[in-house]
Amino acid sequence: MSLLVVGLSHRSAPVSVLERASLAVEAQTKLLQDTLAAEPATEAAVLATCNRIELYADVDKFHAGVAELSTLLAQHSGVGLDELTPYLYVHYEDRAVHHLFSVACGLDSMVVGEGQILGQIKDALALGQELHTAGRLLNDLFQQALRVGKRAHSETGIDRAGQSLVTFGLEQLAEGAEITGWAAGKCALVIGAGSMSSLAAATLARAGVEEIVVANRTRARADRLVEILGQAGVPTARAVEMGRVAGELTRADIVVSCTGATGLVLTAEAVAEALGVDFDSAAHAPEAPASAVPDELDQHAAWVENGSAAQDRTVRRAPVRPAAVGPARIHLLDLAMPRDIDGAAHRVAGVRLVDIESLAEASADAPMAADVDQVRTIVADEVAAFGAAQRAAHITPTVVALRTMAADVVAGEIARLDGRLPDLDEKQRAEITQTVRRVVDKLLHAPTVRVKQLASEPGGAGYADALRELFDLDPQTVAAVSRADLNDPNRGRS
Repeated sequence: MSLLVVGLSHRSAPVSVLERASLAVEAQTKLLQDTLAAEPATEAAVLATCNRIELYADVDKFHAGVAELSTLLAQHSGVGLDELTPYLYVHYEDRAVHHLFSVACGLDSMVVGEGQILGQIKDALALGQELHTAGRLLNDLFQQALRVGKRAHSETGIDRAGQSLVTFGLEQLAEGAEITGWAAGKCALVIGAGSMSSLAAATLARAGVEEIVVANRTRARADRLVEILGQAGVPTARAVEMGRVAGELTRADIVVSCTGATGLVLTAEAVAEALGVDFDSAAHAPEAPASAVPDELDQHAAWVENGSAAQDRTVRRAPVRPAAVGPARIHLLDLAMPRDIDGAAHRVAGVRLVDIESLAEASADAPMAADVDQVRTIVADEVAAFGAAQRAAHITPTVVALRTMAADVVAGEIARLDGRLPDLDEKQRAEITQTVRRVVDKLLHAPTVRVKQLASEPGGAGYADALRELFDLDPQTVAAVSRADLNDPNRGRS
């Protein structure tokens, strides 16, 4: 195993860099294809969320792999390599496994313990399987990461430390008040109908909002979400086209936006106009043009990783962007990356804005130390077990090739015996054949069992090479066994 991960996250890079480096699904696909075409990589998978971009690969050379993966991330993210490099982190072999397992358990998230990252890992694996860039190593790795994450949530109280980014953001908008009391009777506008937007709508519905309006480029998705909200008991739920957003702003008390747009969905001027207040656009930097939400991105755009760093940090409230003048008349929550709402909107009188940048600077309540420590123990145990299993699996093709060679030798000797002793009856021939096979099996049993044990220990990778050298095994035969195992349709499926 030569697993390498190169990436950046909310813990290594500022939001401004993450925002520019975000990868749409098409960019992820091209990145995987180009990574596999690169010389150092034989497998590849990409984990891309609003708060992290990580490229996993099975490489044959460490330094060449780091250089190639870093270059590919820069090329496909659109951020120059020189600018991107200071924010990149690198993990190799067991440390790479440890990193992904920690991510799966929510230990590396913006809010510790949040489990939504498991869905993102599952999507990353599915994309790698669909494109055939995830082979035996990455299939095993990501499948095990999902199991480790589920184990952490079922065996510990880490869930008590975690909450969704939606809930965290709404709590910041409510300035510490109970969301239920704060949102009751209000009108909410939800922009987008993907996973995070749906979660926001459901959270607001439980909080008792009077009306929810869903705006989405694909009207059918908005209609489906409205139907679900109606079944959940929301008094008024309706869908509108994206072109109606400006008009709905005049009625909304709460706006939550999470789309896959590459530009702004709401400008500061549009917010100011909806509130009927003046806004000096000349005082702010030029904004990117608004962009429609592509159909194929809408369902993927909302995968926002929820969580905070596992390390002990001083707990402080999110630096919510306050209204410019007086109490807030409209509350804006932007969960998109790149952002949907112009950051300058917080300067509009009567506006309160919370976005990914402000949430990234905040901490949720400190998680229970005992639960975090218990999850870390689970991760450490699972990393050791995964490494042992991978090292043992590495020698399996060699052991199978050895036993195949021994069976061929037995078959050849029995055939020669038939030629030299043609008068043997079937019973005698069968008895001799069984005896020879038992002798060979007994001779091979102890060394093959022992070599598997030795190979599963750290530093045991060389035992497969020694076995091939000692028994003069054909490398092509060993490779054929490996390919047959890799092409097994039952491998890598959840």
